[in-house]
Amino acid sequence: MQTNTKPAKILRSPFFIAMWLTLFLVEIIKGALLVAILPVYMDNILGLSAGVIGVAFALQYLGDNLFRAPSGWAAERIGFRATMVTALICTLVAVIMIIFFKSAFGLAMACLILGVGTSPLWPCAMTGVTAMSGPQNKNGTAMGALEMAALGGTGLGPIGMNWLLERTHHDYRTIFLVLMGVAILVILVALILPGRVVVEGEHAESETKRADMKYPAKPNILTPFIRLKNSVQGTLQRVRSTLNVNPLVYPALFMQSFVIGLLSPVITLYTRTDLHISPNLYSLLLIAGGGITVIALLPVGKMVDRFGTAPFLNIGFLMAAASLFAFSSITSIPVVFGIVMLVGVSYAMILPAWNAFVATLIPKGERGAIWGFFLTLQGSGMVVGPIVSGLLWDHISHPAPFIGSAVVMAGLAVVHYVLSRKPYRTAPAK
Repeated sequence: MQTNTKPAKILRSPFFIAMWLTLFLVEIIKGALLVAILPVYMDNILGLSAGVIGVAFALQYLGDNLFRAPSGWAAERIGFRATMVTALICTLVAVIMIIFFKSAFGLAMACLILGVGTSPLWPCAMTGVTAMSGPQNKNGTAMGALEMAALGGTGLGPIGMNWLLERTHHDYRTIFLVLMGVAILVILVALILPGRVVVEGEHAESETKRADMKYPAKPNILTPFIRLKNSVQGTLQRVRSTLNVNPLVYPALFMQSFVIGLLSPVITLYTRTDLHISPNLYSLLLIAGGGITVIALLPVGKMVDRFGTAPFLNIGFLMAAASLFAFSSITSIPVVFGIVMLVGVSYAMILPAWNAFVATLIPKGERGAIWGFFLTLQGSGMVVGPIVSGLLWDHISHPAPFIGSAVVMAGLAVVHYVLSRKPYRTAPAK
């Protein structure tokens, strides 16, 4: 894999195509299970409580986040193919467990394994794109295309499975078998990913470091564990010495996904109980908001490469804050559709620009581990957000989660304004 690749060539590279397809197919599985299938299946079919469903979903997010940093570290050492295939087998196992397990514990464990199986996706994708983009970090186009795959899969999964449920008279076994087939397909796609990652200019350096590491003179049963221990210690030391970012980056990463976490568990409930939107109209609402996001991601990504990230993030955060606040107080359905489309436009501006901005902060060494660390912080908002959202919904008011998400978005706009002027803790070496 070569550095300093032009944005258009990145999109045509075999690595990117395989990673894009992998991301798209996995998000179909996740979107179908977490948005459309499991909440209704666990509640209406199995009779499990909302608390059990919440714990199962939290375990999925927890598994995803806990293993992001280790999977990024593993991808740089054993390669994308081995890391992704191993993880995606866990995804297949999770779907099989959902088919056969009916207990709360079994389904919670299936959700946890599903999270572990999907954890390497973004660290691997971000590491590869960042490496190929070279020192100028012209990766807004690629980031937009990746977000397009993720959002496309997340939208297509629920819509497609809802349609199939209607055609099969709510035969959940058929749905799960279809998702099992998608899981097998994504494993086959992941097999064409590259093995070990070789980035121009870094191979010789890594070989020198490897030569300098001291191992036992004669291999014994403890040698693999000693090598793993030394490798992890060396990685952590290099991360601490090379990571030079403004401390505000860490809460910003958390806040970015905390907004999604606030919205995800209550958006369906709010539209049906407070806005009285039918399931079919809700699908149209998802298409209106998600569709405009997906369509705009690639052109916005190209403009990010040309004009930089700051204008898109400044406008996007403020537009999202205003739209979410309006969503909490307006009940006119045509106006709601317009607001949802504005939210879609704002996220089309935020997603590629934010990932491109974070990519500029990643030092050359240990890209996989640092991307994994950053994405773990970012994903932790998805663990905390649903819990806070449920408390706001139950104890304050139904619009409260949306008002809270608008406040967080406004705060994120302020934090980004500061970061855009001082992204580093100390001035980077020239």
